[in-house]
Amino acid sequence: MSLQLGDTAPDFEQDSTQGKIRFHEWLGPNWGVLFSHPKDFTPVCTTELAEAARLKPEFDRRGVKIIGLSVDPTDSHAKWEQDIEETQKQKLNFPVLADADSTVSQAYGMIHPKSDPKLTVRSVFIIAPDKKVRLILTYPPSTGRNFAEILRVIDSLQLTDAHKVATPVNWENGQDVIIVPSLSDDDAKARFPEGWKTLKPYLRVVKQPKLPSAN
Repeated sequence: MSLQLGDTAPDFEQDSTQGKIRFHEWLGPNWGVLFSHPKDFTPVCTTELAEAARLKPEFDRRGVKIIGLSVDPTDSHAKWEQDIEETQKQKLNFPVLADADSTVSQAYGMIHPKSDPKLTVRSVFIIAPDKKVRLILTYPPSTGRNFAEILRVIDSLQLTDAHKVATPVNWENGQDVIIVPSLSDDDAKARFPEGWKTLKPYLRVVKQPKLPSAN
């Protein structure tokens, strides 16, 4: 059965470029982003790993730990890291799992037989501090991931977990949000004393509350 939103992220113990990792223990009380690559020395993934490393301070600020995965062993990862630094001018600063036995790939449903029975597809999992899966994305081989979008989703998840709001289409941090329909007007007055704009009874637009502080 495939992993779905709201499921507990499978725990595992696996080798990585920063030593053996016990996943739930490694995550601790933090949010997490796990993203996979079909194999080492792939061109699109080379650019993605570098961009994730560049953005690590942004993930850190949000209390998010990032971790990559490829099916090749750690010695191959080490050589790939050198290529990444040479071509992208960025050193990796987070672990990359060496999932040579497919323990993690199988647990997370990263192997699609119709694509390739031996290689992982390019998946992204956002995992909350309670270890529940909150987002799953799967990209085609030719399309690089948008890490700005991943950060945007994390901002939305952290904001909407802390307040009774939802984020509208194309929302960016700092823009107006929507009061959830389950919150009555009376309760909304207590939460949003400065008021809101009612477009429809189910569509109440309010100034964004403050994002929660990172751990």
